[in-house]
Amino acid sequence: MNHPHEKVCQGYLELFANLTPERIAEFSQWVSADVHFRDPFNDVRGISKMQAILEDMFERTTEPKFRVLEHRLGGDTGFIRWNFSAQLPLLGKLSVEGVSRLQFNNDGLISEHLDYWDSAPIYLKLPVIGWLLKRLKAKMALP
Repeated sequence: MNHPHEKVCQGYLELFANLTPERIAEFSQWVSADVHFRDPFNDVRGISKMQAILEDMFERTTEPKFRVLEHRLGGDTGFIRWNFSAQLPLLGKLSVEGVSRLQFNNDGLISEHLDYWDSAPIYLKLPVIGWLLKRLKAKMALP
């Protein structure tokens, strides 16, 4: 038997996997109006703010792509393991793997999307901060 949230989850994952600027408005069929969206750089509430983050991603990067590696549903919670890649101006190719926790509300919509991923690959590419972090990382590593 299918999980009660499988249809919404599949639609949401398909949208992320095939996301274009023109499709960002489609999130309204999968998430609640007051959705809580958090990643290492943002923590917002409301679908318009979530959509603004995704629009900004397309403005700041070239060829952003989400690849869903796996997902699991249990009760009113879901987990997605994914890979994100994009070209960043001046910094080059970025590829990160992460996990997102989804919470479904009583209407079956996604009311919370919390991302967990290591933002260090971005910081390590920055000229001054990257140099400092690389030195710190080397000092902390086992000999």
